[in-house]
Amino acid sequence: MSRKCAIFYLSLLSLLFVFNRLQAQQGELSTESQRAIKHYYKGTEWYRIHDYAKAEEFLLQAISADNKFSEAYLALGDVYSDKKEYDKAITAYRKSLTEGRTQYPMAHYYIAKLEHRTGNYEAAIADYQATIDNTTHNEERKVIITALIDDCRFALSLMANPLPFSPKNLGPAINSARAEYFPCLTVDDQTLLFTRREPYGIEGHEQEDFYMATRNDTSWNQAKAVGSPINTEWNEGAPTLSPDGQFLIFTACANTARDYGPSRDGFGSCDLFVSRRLGDEWSEPSNIGNPVNSGFWETQPSFAADGKTLYFVRGYRDSQGGSQQDIFTSELSPDGHWSQPQRLPAIINSPGREESVFIHPDGNTLYFASDGHPGMGGLDIFMSRRDSAGQWTEPVNLGYPINTFRDENSLVVSGDGKLGYFASDRKGGYGLLDLYSFEMPAISRPQTLTYLKGTVYDYKTGQKLEARFELIELESGKPIVGSVSNPVNGEFLVALPSGRSYALNVSKKGYLFHSEHFNFTGNHGIENPFLRDVPLQPITVGESMILNNVFFDTDSYQLKPESVAELDKLVALLIENEKMKIEISGHTDNQGNSDYNRELSLNRARAVFDYLSKKNIVPDRLSYKGFGESQPIDDNTTDEGRAKNRRTAIRIVGI
Repeated sequence: MSRKCAIFYLSLLSLLFVFNRLQAQQGELSTESQRAIKHYYKGTEWYRIHDYAKAEEFLLQAISADNKFSEAYLALGDVYSDKKEYDKAITAYRKSLTEGRTQYPMAHYYIAKLEHRTGNYEAAIADYQATIDNTTHNEERKVIITALIDDCRFALSLMANPLPFSPKNLGPAINSARAEYFPCLTVDDQTLLFTRREPYGIEGHEQEDFYMATRNDTSWNQAKAVGSPINTEWNEGAPTLSPDGQFLIFTACANTARDYGPSRDGFGSCDLFVSRRLGDEWSEPSNIGNPVNSGFWETQPSFAADGKTLYFVRGYRDSQGGSQQDIFTSELSPDGHWSQPQRLPAIINSPGREESVFIHPDGNTLYFASDGHPGMGGLDIFMSRRDSAGQWTEPVNLGYPINTFRDENSLVVSGDGKLGYFASDRKGGYGLLDLYSFEMPAISRPQTLTYLKGTVYDYKTGQKLEARFELIELESGKPIVGSVSNPVNGEFLVALPSGRSYALNVSKKGYLFHSEHFNFTGNHGIENPFLRDVPLQPITVGESMILNNVFFDTDSYQLKPESVAELDKLVALLIENEKMKIEISGHTDNQGNSDYNRELSLNRARAVFDYLSKKNIVPDRLSYKGFGESQPIDDNTTDEGRAKNRRTAIRIVGI
């Protein structure tokens, strides 16, 4: 039986063990003391309605009346276990074995589970083994308990090889006396958004709101509430920022009256909502809708840097009626609709719980929490990478002491991959939960990336523009990122994973598009970003545009495949502006014979003409010329200058 099958059957085994325990406590009891029996039944009745104080009181009286009352010790262990007083629970269960009149060998299992949960792995191994040795099992149950023993041994192996781990509190500008958690970052690591739990209304009541901070050179500025219309009197939590900071997707949950708050409607107990940044303000959040949101529970989103892929956690009932919690993805189509969510494959989603998913801006490194993969106990944080075939690899445990026997989750990783951010209640903090950062182990870091950042504006008026930008991988011609600049200030921010060459296209109706290309093979980490302001030229007669992503080999006029994406953009521009006429011009540097260069430039311009004609752009709207080396736009004495002079351009000659 595989480990994942073992985990699936573990829940069935746990139910069976509980059933056996209840049988022991409800059947023939090991005492003849009527006083002990009376207190015992009162204690178990209080336990059933979760009044643990009363249950403890009467069960202790039952044991006082007969200190060999095995079932009373077992029931008392249940009370302490539910109260999370694990040391007391272990003592009570152990006494049922050492002092009880009747032996219940399954008490070894209850003890082992608590030892496992509290990180006492060697003791847990001994008690799991005692469960096998002292209890009659079929082969499946034995395999299940053996899998738990393997988990303990795995945890011990991680502890024997600890990783460097020195978390640093983010300080009083971020943390307060309240609880701060669920952080998220922009790809340039300059903006941090997180959840803070604050008192609300009746004493003892709390609600969740979002806070945001920006970074100065050395530290974080004071966090400020995001405010209306995002923050309300209802709960807002588990946010994700798009890597450019332009979109916020978050979780909002209904109250007992199924009310999501003012101007918000929902489908299930918790739904995902989206808001767009408008300058320094946020738009009214709207429900993402079906099919992402369902009648179940959707939460903990993570928006990929491609601007279209959303990862999130869904809690639902499977076909057998069991409770499941898995990671799903959905893609945003060009028309603004979300695709039917797809569950990530079984290599990621285990039979246990998955939550706190985070897709790094590199697009290929996934972090998530799970209790269904080999770990330290409870929820551990794992990492998986997408391979060259686009498949997710076997998740890797991030190791000890990043993971412990406690629940770990809510990890996000900085754009440069060097820092992880998480929430913790460790000693020395400012409040209930604080945000911390730590240096990511090299083995767990994502792919190197940098970013492209700038502002789109009207070339003639300087007015900031909302424009569509698209990043295309030149080798494959596939879009990598698609988004829009801020409609108020024109700002944009794009993640650039390493090891690829990219074409950038920025477009807006009524303007010529802007194009550039980036060869990301040099020293361009987060600390060396590409900073570009993008001027868009209005479509008017006489305006010209360089086709920066049209490529030819040396001394060739055959279009390279990498040129197709740019030329298709030009086709779309001509279709959108059906009366526009253009002149295509070819240019070279001054290397070689001038007559040869003129002929080469003419043939290159003709190649573009031919491509457009094959795309059903009527020839009457097109003309072409070759200028050779006669119209340089830069110095021909340097490689960089000559590269700029080798170009293909268009000029508007009629509209």
